[in-house]
Amino acid sequence: MRITGISTHVVGTPWRNLTYVQVHTDEGVTGVGETRMLGHTDALIGYLREAEVNHILGSDPFAVEDLVRRMKYGDYGRAGEIVMSGIAVVEMACWDIKGKALGVPVWQLLGGKVTDKVKAYANGWYTTERTPEAYHKAAQGVMERGYKALKIDPFGTGHFELDHQETLYAVSLIEAVRDAIGPDAELMLEMHGRFSPATAVRLAKEMAPFKPAWLEEPVPPENLKALEKVAAKVDIPVATGERIHDRIEFRELFDSQAVDIIQPDVGHIGGIWETRKLAATAETHYMLVAPHNVGGSVLTAASLQVGFTSPNFKILEHFNDFADAEIKKVVKGAPQVNPEDGCFHLSDAPGLGVELDVDAAAEFPQQRAHFDLWAEGWEKRNPKDTQ
Repeated sequence: MRITGISTHVVGTPWRNLTYVQVHTDEGVTGVGETRMLGHTDALIGYLREAEVNHILGSDPFAVEDLVRRMKYGDYGRAGEIVMSGIAVVEMACWDIKGKALGVPVWQLLGGKVTDKVKAYANGWYTTERTPEAYHKAAQGVMERGYKALKIDPFGTGHFELDHQETLYAVSLIEAVRDAIGPDAELMLEMHGRFSPATAVRLAKEMAPFKPAWLEEPVPPENLKALEKVAAKVDIPVATGERIHDRIEFRELFDSQAVDIIQPDVGHIGGIWETRKLAATAETHYMLVAPHNVGGSVLTAASLQVGFTSPNFKILEHFNDFADAEIKKVVKGAPQVNPEDGCFHLSDAPGLGVELDVDAAAEFPQQRAHFDLWAEGWEKRNPKDTQ
């Protein structure tokens, strides 16, 4: 079996463009991959156009390791977000092809399952007015759908510092959310890498009474020493990693022991197998894995293959029941959160268990998809409200 070409399909919404790539073969088996780029979708498609000629055409889709190696190192330049995302969409499509050709799910090819279900946490649910009352109501709606966990960034447009009044307001939002979801649900606290170490530590202590499950990206991701400073002063588990695009770059993070949960994005770090390798290394450092997942249903399905096969997999992020929920229709067999237990359950469908509906995808043309975390009203994920 050989790869005869790829085709790209961009599904657009106001705040995110989702890039789907179909990999075609000479035996008629087609696989699909997906990633979400912020502001770099055209650059990704341009890279894939070159990579198709230089590396992908004629390749054996079963030889995933070899194709990834050639795409990563065969252009000599150091691979960053765009290249690693391009590798990821092709890589997961190759796993999809392999599973379909052999008639088994991808998780079976990764060593088999270690669990029958993966817990989900909701994001994108607070696209409403930024008030305690509105957040309370929205959080109740998440619980009514069966979720047992959710994530929120309550800090408005804060950058490095957050003044006293904004701090009190953020506390009021978290208090309302915790009241809505009860004491048993997990509440993940997101900081989006915006604060100084001192501010992050202060805010973590303010939020401690509401029992956050983790403190995510408390400081900008470029400075590991700053992250270590925060980790040494807070009692809440620290999570980070969504903006690291190469498995090798996690090495110093592991050595530092500054985090408890790593958050690689399967669509940015080279795909399923790269993420599974990373999870195995994390296990040797007694760290959990909770992938960043702001994509659609194909990326969710790919992330679940890692989840079903990794003993240290904690939970998976899920946007698609709340933000832009209508895009779920572009994928047949989209993974669904079971309302009885708030989990994704194991599927025996071959490959990734999903199919891209090209006609449905065409109903969502590419958009500007500008998303500025420092703009007023960003949490609504509607760029028209932030300009």
